[in-house]
Amino acid sequence: MTHARIYLVDDHAMVRQGLRALLGQAGHEVVGDSGDLTVALAELQQLTPDIVLVDLSLGERSGMELLEELQRRQLPVRPLVLTMSAQPRHVGMALRLGACGYVLKGSPSEELLQAIAALRAGRRHLGQGVAELAAHALAQGDGQDPFASLSVRERQVVTLVVNGHSSNEIATALHLSPKTVDSYRSRLMAKLGAPDVTALVKLALRHGLISDDS
Repeated sequence: MTHARIYLVDDHAMVRQGLRALLGQAGHEVVGDSGDLTVALAELQQLTPDIVLVDLSLGERSGMELLEELQRRQLPVRPLVLTMSAQPRHVGMALRLGACGYVLKGSPSEELLQAIAALRAGRRHLGQGVAELAAHALAQGDGQDPFASLSVRERQVVTLVVNGHSSNEIATALHLSPKTVDSYRSRLMAKLGAPDVTALVKLALRHGLISDDS
């Protein structure tokens, strides 16, 4: 098996330590890791690994943002999503943003090693059950989803707004100025045709952007 140089992006230090041990035992080299997107992007440019393992849930930020930036900067690294999320829309969006593989965290470790081998050989790899999720996402299509045309950053702002965060809180979480967040908010409300936050929340619930846990 061809060994790979790998970078880890996950906001849980214990997960990163576990992955380091697993990948090291398999003969791969973990060249770096971080739970911070800004740090990860800088190090990915500097270290140029073969593969980046990225979780989609990174505290207040999203691994989708990293995928979007990697695609925009055209960095020669193959992204492999390793996440708990089995939502078809997340699978579809990750693949559209250039993910070469998608593995669920509940999978056996052999599944992850198979995915790394596939990516190293220039192939794509969808983990157990993920191919069906991807097919479901394609079957649903994006035509009826008003959120599909939003960028990753716009989706982050919308998600934080509908979860009740203030502009100042969103600005801190996303490293933006409150003024920039306000402009995002007004532009998004207009784009989505939502007159107020209540309407935005209803729209987000209807299209699965957030879940109703109450």
